[in-house]
Parts: sequence; C-alpha cells; structure tokens
Amino acid sequence: MSEIKVTVSRANFATWFKDTSIMENNDGVVTISVPNGFAKEWLENKYHKFILKSVRGFSPEVRSIQYIIRAPIPQRPATTATKQATVLLTSLPAKNIIQTTQLGFKEFEVDPLTNLNPKYTFNTFIVGSFNDLAHAAALAVLSDLGKVYNPLFIYGGVGLGKTHLLQAIGNSVLKQDKTKKVRYITSERFSNELVNSLQQNTISTFKEKYRDCNLLIIDDVQFFSGKAKTQEEFFYTFNTLYEAGNQIVFSSDRPPKSIHDIEERLRSRLEAGIIIDISEPEYESRLAILQSKVKEKNIDLSQDSLEVIASLVQTNIRELEGALNMIHMQSQCLNKTLSVEEIKVILSKNIRPRTSITQNQIIKLVAEYYDIPDRSIFDRTRKTEIVLPRQVAMYLIREDLQGSFPTIGEKFGGRDHTTAMHAYEKIKNEVKKNSKLEEDVRIIRQRYQNK
Repeated sequence: MSEIKVTVSRANFATWFKDTSIMENNDGVVTISVPNGFAKEWLENKYHKFILKSVRGFSPEVRSIQYIIRAPIPQRPATTATKQATVLLTSLPAKNIIQTTQLGFKEFEVDPLTNLNPKYTFNTFIVGSFNDLAHAAALAVLSDLGKVYNPLFIYGGVGLGKTHLLQAIGNSVLKQDKTKKVRYITSERFSNELVNSLQQNTISTFKEKYRDCNLLIIDDVQFFSGKAKTQEEFFYTFNTLYEAGNQIVFSSDRPPKSIHDIEERLRSRLEAGIIIDISEPEYESRLAILQSKVKEKNIDLSQDSLEVIASLVQTNIRELEGALNMIHMQSQCLNKTLSVEEIKVILSKNIRPRTSITQNQIIKLVAEYYDIPDRSIFDRTRKTEIVLPRQVAMYLIREDLQGSFPTIGEKFGGRDHTTAMHAYEKIKNEVKKNSKLEEDVRIIRQRYQNK
C-alpha cells in the first residue's frame, strides 16, 4: 500500500483521508478538496509533509499543496500521476474501512473573497491567562480600526489559537460593517500569488487587491524569511495601508526580532505597533476549551473524561481537539462509552510525555548545577557566573514549560519581557555552536526529568 497508509494507523487513515480528493494540478500547485474545516486543519498541520512527499513521488514537479473545503465532486480527467496520487489519498480496502458516522463537526465554507472561515468568532474563543492580553488587544483593535494597536502582532507556538483570533477580528469587522474590505491570507499564499502575478503580468491587479483593504490579516509571517521580492512588495503594501489609516494584523511563531533573513526596514514595520505573546493554555483553560468543544460538536463525554484529557494533553489547543476527536471516534467504533482508564490508555499511545517540573524547580536545579545560591539568580548583576545561569533558566522555562516572556520577566525580579526574550534567543543560538553549553543544558534537563 501507499506510503501514507503505512505511516498512519488504519483508523486515522479512514478518519482524515476519507472524502478527500485531488481536484487539480495547476503549474505545480496541487489542490486537494476536504470535507470540512477540521479535516483541513488536521491535514495541513499533521500530514502535510507526508502528503507532499507522496504526491511528489508520482509527480516530481509539484511545488506545493493547498487544501480547500468542498463536498466531493466528480473528478475531471487527470494524468496518470494525478490519478495515482488521488488513489493514494482516497483508496482503502473495504475490509480496512472503519464504518462510522460523521463525527458531528460543523462544516463551513471559507469566503472566497475574504478567505475568512465564519466558524472563527470571539464567541467561540476561550479566554484564559495564556491568551488574555492577545484577546484584549484584538477587541481594542475592533473599537477603533486602524487607530489602536496598528499593526497588531501576535506570536506563539502552533495550535494555540492565533488563526482563530485573527479571523475572529476579520469576521467581527464584517459583522459590524459589511462594506469594509477585509482580507485574510497566509504569508506563503501571499508570496505564491505575487510570483504568479509576476509570471502572468498581472502585478497591478495583485497590488490593488491587497492595498485596497480596510483590514489586512497576514498569518504565519515568519515565512517571509529569505524571500526578498516578497518582502519588498509587502513593505510597500504595508506603507500604503498604514498611511491610509487601515489596520494590519500579523501572526507568527516567533517575535519580529527572531525572524531571520528579513530586511530591517520590514522588521521595523512589524514592530511598529504592539507585540503580544500567546503561551500554552493552563489546565483550567484546557478544560474550558474541551467543554466548549463538546457542546459545539454535540459530543457526549463525562466531566471525568474531559478532566483526564485536559490533564494529559498539555501542548496546544489543536492537539486537545484532536484528542477529543480521537476519543469520540474510538467510542463510536467500539459502540460504547469509554471508561477513564480506557481513555488514558488511548491517549498514552498518542501524546508526548510531559514533565511535571515547575518554574521554581528548574531555577533551583540550574542554580545547583552552576553552584550558586538560588536567590542570586534573581540579582541585578552583570557577573558572568550569575548571568549565564539566569539566561539558561529563562531558556528552559520558555522552551520546556512554554512560559510567556512577560511571565518569565516578572518571575526573574520584575524584568521586562524583552530581557527574557533576549536570554531565550541567546541560549537557543549558543547551544547550537557551544558544545559545553549544550551539554550543560542536557544534564540539567536530565536531572529534572528524572525527578
């Protein structure tokens, strides 16, 4: 069987690849239709690399893959390679198909004009300590578009709700005033459209499309890295929008200063407004998110079951939703309500183990390793024997506990979040070239993982 089917379990293959098909291969860009928004997100974030690699095995000229939400439709005649790739995505022997009903996730069509998904609203956005600043800033933007927090730059790890929040802004603006021109686009798609417009000599149409917006939302802006022509075009697009008093909103997996291979003039534009970090959700927020999801999707799970999922899945919102979907699917396949112990077994096979270490324990172990008093790590001193342990502790808290930079700065004597950010980036870069520091970090991690 195909590489994808070998890579994933039969249950996952039947769940996520059912009702998908290749619609077209246009100049190396393959379009795959998916039945709903949840399948789209899951394929994009979990299986994209596998799909791209497999499709290229049949058609090497494929450059990228895009996913669109659309009910299955009869396919047009396709090349042998495309037919083989379609089989790769959709075929599964009858004996292996898990007969199960749809999981109840609402299907939404993305607006082709704005690229907004109407399911992303503030009403369905769960607010907790991990994202309350970003949520407050988004609401402030709505109160005076283009005047408050312009641009708004939100960053954080994958699956933490950045796209939800960005699209909620766009949907809210249109709800308030349907005459507003709003566009949401990923940086990668922006770059691809720019390349196509240059090839087809339609650059003026491209410029008008993005410079004539009341609100422009750019997702995953870190992918502008290393793309000089894209950066140049967006620089002028930004200036046009900003000078006209129009709102720009960005998301990224890192702050502007940590995006490499980007022009300083563009970086300064990204930093011109307000920059806010979203960290991982704490237990209470994870539980609230799950409670909201089961209500939204009409899934019948006990409170005990939700508490188990919330306690075991600690990484991000996307994995929380994936775990919920997995438990619901297993329950339907077995035609019974799963016990808490059964849920634990299922999740233990599919999630990464996480340490229960705390910030204070990391600080204590770092201080012990470098043979300094615990309290001295908070001292406002530039002595190397104190600065290095402090920066290592900040790095570990950020890297392993996903602590937000403002929280880390406050923890270390009320320092500014930029201090924590600098410490994290410095150690992150240094461990790549300093074998001694790399060994230090490895040993410290080993000690607290063995606690």
